[in-house]
Amino acid sequence: MILDSPRIPLSRRTLVDEEQLLDQLDLVRLNLPPAFQEANEILLHKEEVLLEAEQYAQEIIAAAEQRAAQILDEMGLVRQAEMEAQRIRQQVQQECEAMQQQVLAEIDHMRRRAQMELEEMQRLTLVECEEIQRGADEYADRILRDMEDQLAEMMRIVRNGRQQLQINPPSGRPPSPPEPPNRLPPTSRYSDRQGR
Repeated sequence: MILDSPRIPLSRRTLVDEEQLLDQLDLVRLNLPPAFQEANEILLHKEEVLLEAEQYAQEIIAAAEQRAAQILDEMGLVRQAEMEAQRIRQQVQQECEAMQQQVLAEIDHMRRRAQMELEEMQRLTLVECEEIQRGADEYADRILRDMEDQLAEMMRIVRNGRQQLQINPPSGRPPSPPEPPNRLPPTSRYSDRQGR
């Protein structure tokens, strides 16, 4: 797209079609790694996962309390029922905390991985843009150098023709003194102007 765009004469700038550039950016955005989508889905469902874990814990606690009441009714072992319920509560609490920590760790890991992949894509894009710009500059330099060589050749032909006319003037006219040859601007000045 950059090579096909028109360049501003005597500068390193290129006119780029805004719509084409936006289309290319949309393609890059659509081709981003799926890690962004996975991270967003986990963030969106984080509350749902935690709610399900809490509901699961409540169900286990209710089951434990029901079991304790059943033991109390059947066997009259109040102490055993209380200890069993307490143990189950602690176990459920530990499982909920572990699940919450795991979900948060997975979210953070996906976020960091997506950030690293995005930074790598940005770096590769910048490198590609620099290579394209360098190639465009080299192409323009070759074209201008060829034009300079052609102009120098044309000036040489013109000078030779004029010298021939001065050596062999038409009959009845004295030969005119030779004129100093026209010189093109030095290559160093032209290169400096192009570099600016």
